[in-house]
Amino acid sequence: MEKVLKPMSGYLALIICLVLFLASVYLFITGTGSENITNIVLAAVCFIAFFFFIKGLMIIQPNHSRVLNFFGRYVGTVKDNGLFFINPLYSSQKMSLRSENLQGQTLKVNDKMGNPIEIAVVMVWKVGDTYKAAFDVERYSDFVKMQSEAAVRHLAMSFPYDNLEDDHAPITLREGGDKINSILEQELTDRLSKAGITIQEARISHLAYASEIAGAMLQRQQATAIVAARTKIVEGAVGMVDLALKKLSEGNIVELDDERKAAMVSNLMVVLCGEKAAQPILNAGTLYN
Repeated sequence: MEKVLKPMSGYLALIICLVLFLASVYLFITGTGSENITNIVLAAVCFIAFFFFIKGLMIIQPNHSRVLNFFGRYVGTVKDNGLFFINPLYSSQKMSLRSENLQGQTLKVNDKMGNPIEIAVVMVWKVGDTYKAAFDVERYSDFVKMQSEAAVRHLAMSFPYDNLEDDHAPITLREGGDKINSILEQELTDRLSKAGITIQEARISHLAYASEIAGAMLQRQQATAIVAARTKIVEGAVGMVDLALKKLSEGNIVELDDERKAAMVSNLMVVLCGEKAAQPILNAGTLYN
């Protein structure tokens, strides 16, 4: 489990390092000139002390951390930024706490209905638990890439692309919107929590039918749209014809028998439902002659 450490400031240790370094240089020069072995020994001691103290100094940049170990035992994590002094015998591992983007590659998978589709996601993540990221997985960055791909494949196979084949599907990949993104984020969180990774955002960046069926599915979507549009046109045309007959009858504008009503309905339906503008035809006779 992660343990946050608050090490001592490193500025005093830095001053001590400078003093020891200057003292070792001075003692070495004076000892060499006078052939005094004591000064040379003191210079060596000062230089060893300088090397020991300077090894304990570390600089941590903003949004970075250091994971500390003492002969294989986890000591803690330093998340503060600045100059610090720690036990020189500690080994440290740098770890970034900044948010990172991952643009997943486009994957070809089958949706819930078995249709081949192409899907890709973009996600924003960062290290939330440095202990898990450092010790529970081998390389947490590779772990994020592999598990994000597995999560996307599982998401694609759990829902249909659209509701053309499954009319009762409550959620589809194409129309799910924020709900699909929330499910994706939860899936990624469950998979990456063991590595101490926090998911900040996850969105589908690419979604389409695979190339081998894209043309057929496009024709199917167009046919569905045409049928829906024709249905609306016919419903509107029937209402307009009914209204016209009622207005003519109520206003006693013209008396129409059943045959004339049928002819009028036929002409109006042709005019209202036709794709092109109707061409007027002048009738010099009557309907019966």
